[in-house]
Amino acid sequence: MSEFDDIRPYNDSEVPAVIARLIADPEFIDLLLSRKVPVLAKICPWLLRPLLRRSLSKAAVDINSVDDLQRYITGSLKALIERTTDGYSVSGLENLDPNKAYLFLSNHRDIALDPAMVNLALSDAGMATVRIAIGDNLLRKPFASDLMRVNRSFIVKRSITGRRDKLEALKKLSRYIRHSISSDGVSVWIAQREGRAKDGHDRTETALLKMLALSKDKETSFAQATAEINLVPVAISYEYDPCDVDKGRELYAKEQGEEYVKQEFEDLDTIQKGFVGYKGRIHLAFGDPIADQYENADSLAEAIDHQVYTNYKLFPSNIIACQILGYTQDLDRVKSQWPDQDWQDAELRFKDYLNRAPSLYRKIITQGYAAPVLNYLKVQSAKKQGS
Repeated sequence: MSEFDDIRPYNDSEVPAVIARLIADPEFIDLLLSRKVPVLAKICPWLLRPLLRRSLSKAAVDINSVDDLQRYITGSLKALIERTTDGYSVSGLENLDPNKAYLFLSNHRDIALDPAMVNLALSDAGMATVRIAIGDNLLRKPFASDLMRVNRSFIVKRSITGRRDKLEALKKLSRYIRHSISSDGVSVWIAQREGRAKDGHDRTETALLKMLALSKDKETSFAQATAEINLVPVAISYEYDPCDVDKGRELYAKEQGEEYVKQEFEDLDTIQKGFVGYKGRIHLAFGDPIADQYENADSLAEAIDHQVYTNYKLFPSNIIACQILGYTQDLDRVKSQWPDQDWQDAELRFKDYLNRAPSLYRKIITQGYAAPVLNYLKVQSAKKQGS
């Protein structure tokens, strides 16, 4: 028994049994059918269930370890990315040591696609994939927990309410992350905040950084503790967000003073939409490892945000959104990153895309696309004033 058994990903020896359990789970099978063939799933589920189980069992024959599963998923993900994007690019990995484990702390735009894209970038570069932090709010069903943990995910227990129990859970999480990096030599991915940045403003939660330091020795400073886990900021940019209307709906409800209540399978629907929806171009920018010079969570968060804002790939969709909202100061500096861009065409394309959303949400959606540009310009302005 390990102290981390209730939160860790599954080991190789557990993979065959977990996959067999998933294939046998009627709720999991019905969920897959409802997503793949919703009409037929209602008419003749009794006919489709054994067919799907047979198909899954056939695919699982050669999956006997976590690496086997990840290779299978990587192949499927590449095919999906080819269908739903105009390509993806990566920068910064050349500055990292492929033999070292890191804590990749990224901005958060898509529930499952963010870490999947990080894994894809690492895999393409011949580097080992990461263990993924995932909130237990996404694991309400036993099959969801199996599905995530068999794919190298570990559990962040957000649903705990008691103050003492919550602190103990955070300490264990902190110890597990440090253990993964320092003892197992396996990198970790975690989002910079709880929940996606629905308004487009990527900000690191200081509470997260304080959690990372809970596992340090008493004589170790905060700066040393965070440097020991090789923290690397990652900026993930999507030219178009398949979930932008859903984010706009939630933010609009909150603007109106209404309580937004998620539907039972809303998170699963969001994950599916993120994977299969059109995303335009995607860019992943891996930053520089954080040195031991930040003595508190506030200064460390500022340093992480600085890297995210600076490295974030600003697509024409982001720039045109700024233009639509009337933010024109210093916009030419950002446009210069795209010297061959036809800006009239870019504006027509973004407006056509935006007009497909309900009119009530369009301004909020536009603000979300504009936010990364405004954050970038803010950083550049501060840098200019400080020089």
